[in-house]
Amino acid sequence: MTRKAFTLLTFLVSFCTASFAQELKPVEWSFSSRQADSVTYEIIASAKIAKGWFMYGVNPGVEGLDQAGFNFDYEGVVKQGNAAYSGNDSVINDQIFGAKAQVFGGSIQIKQLIRFSGPVPPSLTGSVECYIVKGEEFLTESTNFDLQLGSAIQSGNRVLLSSIDLTKPLAPCGDASIQQKSLWGIFLLGFIGGLIALLTPCVFPMIPVTVSFFTKRAPSKAKGKKNAILYGFFIFLIYLAASLPFHLFGVQPEALNNISTNAPLNIVFFAVFILFAISFFGYFELTLPGNLATKTDSKAGLTSTGGIFFMALTLVIVSFSCTGVILGSLLVGALTQGPWPITVGFAGFGAALALPFALFAFFPTWLSSLPKSGSWLDTVKKTLAFVEVAVALKFLSNADLVMHWGLLKREVFIATWIIVALGLSAYLFGWLRLPHDDRSQRPGAIRKLLAALTLLFALYMVPGLTQTKYANLRLLSGILPPLSYSIYGKDNVHGKGVEPNVVNDYEKALQLSKAQQKPLLIDFTGWACQNCRRMEEGVWTQPEVKDFITNNFILVSLYVDDRDKLPVAERITYTTKDGQKKNFKTIGDKWATFQAENFNQVTQPLYVVLDYKERLATHPVGYTPDWREYLAWLQCSKDAFDANK
Repeated sequence: MTRKAFTLLTFLVSFCTASFAQELKPVEWSFSSRQADSVTYEIIASAKIAKGWFMYGVNPGVEGLDQAGFNFDYEGVVKQGNAAYSGNDSVINDQIFGAKAQVFGGSIQIKQLIRFSGPVPPSLTGSVECYIVKGEEFLTESTNFDLQLGSAIQSGNRVLLSSIDLTKPLAPCGDASIQQKSLWGIFLLGFIGGLIALLTPCVFPMIPVTVSFFTKRAPSKAKGKKNAILYGFFIFLIYLAASLPFHLFGVQPEALNNISTNAPLNIVFFAVFILFAISFFGYFELTLPGNLATKTDSKAGLTSTGGIFFMALTLVIVSFSCTGVILGSLLVGALTQGPWPITVGFAGFGAALALPFALFAFFPTWLSSLPKSGSWLDTVKKTLAFVEVAVALKFLSNADLVMHWGLLKREVFIATWIIVALGLSAYLFGWLRLPHDDRSQRPGAIRKLLAALTLLFALYMVPGLTQTKYANLRLLSGILPPLSYSIYGKDNVHGKGVEPNVVNDYEKALQLSKAQQKPLLIDFTGWACQNCRRMEEGVWTQPEVKDFITNNFILVSLYVDDRDKLPVAERITYTTKDGQKKNFKTIGDKWATFQAENFNQVTQPLYVVLDYKERLATHPVGYTPDWREYLAWLQCSKDAFDANK
């Protein structure tokens, strides 16, 4: 072997050894528990510490250095005294804190005695945190644990139903492949959103300016058309690329559903939309960081394809204050259905924004038919501000519903929307003045018509404040909170909503099914599910449907976004069919997994009929706005049940 080869081999071995050593975890943990009495347990964490590393022990005299300890997820845990340490300890002159410190090397065992103030859960989750040191290298280590304390095999904890065979229902009616909105429908929504964005002051004035730039500065008409089309294509491409993170990070539909109904996220959207609304009202200008727009604009001076791309990027960035709120609504609406609907929606939005640049490049004479920029654009912008306030309240309502805070009960929500509608009507009539309004301007015929329609909309909502049968505002079903979420109490549905024998617990419903010899109608729903409300207030309220459900089914509604805590005995760690572990903490955690595991669906609403032997009667169905079609499916499910008793 030559000297160079030997040197190279030595380097490679050293490199691989160093890389392998870096990949080794400094601390390897194992966890166990010991029961002292019916409510007292000792939690034991055993650690093996890598050579050269040390774990800090108890050092009350060293400021800023905490000792290792346990954190428990269950609120009913009470620590009994401090954690006890045992192992190979020593005292070092610590270089990090400049003091003598007790450390453990090789191995350590930490024991913590706990007592449960309430029922003992079947499993206990939490984490152990510690600080470790190696010379001048200091790390914080946090490791999660999941300990089984008792039996988790209880009837209330059943998730996977072995009797379900999705390919062989008792009768073949229903929908074998449930889909919510079609991709074309989502594309259309995105396209409409893009058309609305075209009318905003951030985008509309750019159309004639940009098209004229391409057609007049190009060496030929053909080149000008080509550049304008390329410009529009890049706009489309940029919006399409904005959806890529949802694919790259492998976000699953069930996780997206949790995100869309997440209370803190909905509150953030509420705050953002209010911020946009205040900006649109004219109180301040909301823009992205100026240096971002400046950098992209400086590159847009290029005459190459790259220059055209940066011109498109500049437009997207500069127009963000007008387009961001529309894109935000589109994003939240598509979140529950996975990454592809988000991509399709963004594609529709980008296509609508890009289309006029290509069309006006081919037909430049059309530019003269465009209305001139002026005060009407400011009116559009401030009208959108009122709409944004209404949308912001919807996000706040979503958070309120899933958390059951009771802040925006149905009638309170309707009242806020009536106020917003009256404010918009007053603005359009010219009675309400906002910053930068032209006080000499008189409202035109179109503006007065819109004001009158807005006033009629406010009057339409007034019966929703009452307890009369007219309180069911079917045109707004799915947008408003449910009838049962009322200041008048849960019985507010009487006379204006469906009143079948509904329960919210699967095991209880199954017992009723066996006792009454009726099939189970499972309603997978959500507090923030708009199509669920449309079904409940538009389809279930039909007398034929209402009577058929009441007389022939045990209806159980399972809320997949309910953030109320599960009973302690049902807080378990469940292993799914594909090997993933899920911690059940809330009611929604349990029913969302129950739906996904048994019916391979994560969207709502989903309607499933089982017999009391838990056999699938028919294929499940999703959102079915035609009540006759829904009733036919119910009838088929009942016939299948009767034929296979």
